[in-house]
Amino acid sequence: MKPDEVINQHPESSQQLQNARPSGKRLLWFLLIPVSLAASAFVGTQARQTKSQQLGETTQSLAAQTVNVIHPQRGQSSSDLTLPGMIQAFSQSPIYARVDGYVRTWYVDIGAHVTKGQLLAEIDAPEVDQQLNQARAMLKQVETSLALAKVTAPRYQELIKTNSVSQQEVDQNNQNLAAQEANVQAATAAVSRLEQMQGFEKILAPFDGVITQRKTDFGDLVNAGNAGVGRELFQISQNNIVRVFVTVPEEFTQQVQPGTKASMELTSVPNRHFAADVTRTTDAIDPNSRTLTVELDVPNPSGELLPGAYANVHFQLPLNVVPLVLPASTILFQAEGPQIGVVNSQAQVELRKVTLGHDFGDTIEVLNGVRQADAVIANPPDSLTNGMHVAVQSASSPSTPANAKGN
Repeated sequence: MKPDEVINQHPESSQQLQNARPSGKRLLWFLLIPVSLAASAFVGTQARQTKSQQLGETTQSLAAQTVNVIHPQRGQSSSDLTLPGMIQAFSQSPIYARVDGYVRTWYVDIGAHVTKGQLLAEIDAPEVDQQLNQARAMLKQVETSLALAKVTAPRYQELIKTNSVSQQEVDQNNQNLAAQEANVQAATAAVSRLEQMQGFEKILAPFDGVITQRKTDFGDLVNAGNAGVGRELFQISQNNIVRVFVTVPEEFTQQVQPGTKASMELTSVPNRHFAADVTRTTDAIDPNSRTLTVELDVPNPSGELLPGAYANVHFQLPLNVVPLVLPASTILFQAEGPQIGVVNSQAQVELRKVTLGHDFGDTIEVLNGVRQADAVIANPPDSLTNGMHVAVQSASSPSTPANAKGN
């Protein structure tokens, strides 16, 4: 049977099929519209979330403060401790008169270089001269008496053999001989003492040195001994070697010992460094200043170092632990104590307490609280807080101080 014949045989079924086709299309459209609307809503929501996230990230990046960071560096293995020192002559002595009298003349003035035993001045002491003359005369008297006693005593020794004299007389003459010998010794000592006193009329230099003061003039009356300040005739200093005295703070006393190397500089001799060694210490802490006094002996053959001058003494002190060094501008001084800001791997700030060492001016030692690999914020603001997000702009390393100077 042909198709046309089938259709013709069932005309009602054919009509129903034609009517069902438009209804299926409408149902399909009703199903597609909600799906498309849901998809559009989903896409819009996702777009809004993406834009919101991008906006948040942009806002956060704009809100993060831009900072520069640096990394700590190791300091010097030895510390240059600089302390003030006072230069003194190796030997310094006032010269007094040893006899009473008048200044006859003086031969040297201030600044004169003298040698040991050189004549500096002469004193007229007439009383000493007369006493010496008297002592010499008395010595001659007792020497004459001794000579007579030496003759008389042996004679009496011979006469006693013939019973011409008594034993008492012999003993008296022997005793007289011993007494005269003692008198001669006493008179000789008196003459020697006065001769030495007469020798003190010549003022001689006690050692090689420089005359730093002259406090006498022709005709001045002088008294024997150091009867008060200002009674000295001269002051002499030995300057070929000078002593430098330095007071070292208690914290460095174990490092500054005899043999410690040092150098010295003076404002009066610019661009010059004088090598020195610690010669001796007082081996005791001053309870008032809590310091140790040390002495350095410095050769001064040219006389450039003048006693009484001020000097800067540099001690090279080895360090057991080499500390880290940071610029002083990285330290935050707050109520909790000194702190630094460190940027961690999440670009967040960590405020750390640190213990500071020596302050070198531009840089400062940090004894603990930081590692060499830490990124430390340079010039941190006071508003820095823990957990704060920051943007790192650049990183650099601080320069290590060439000379670490103590406080």
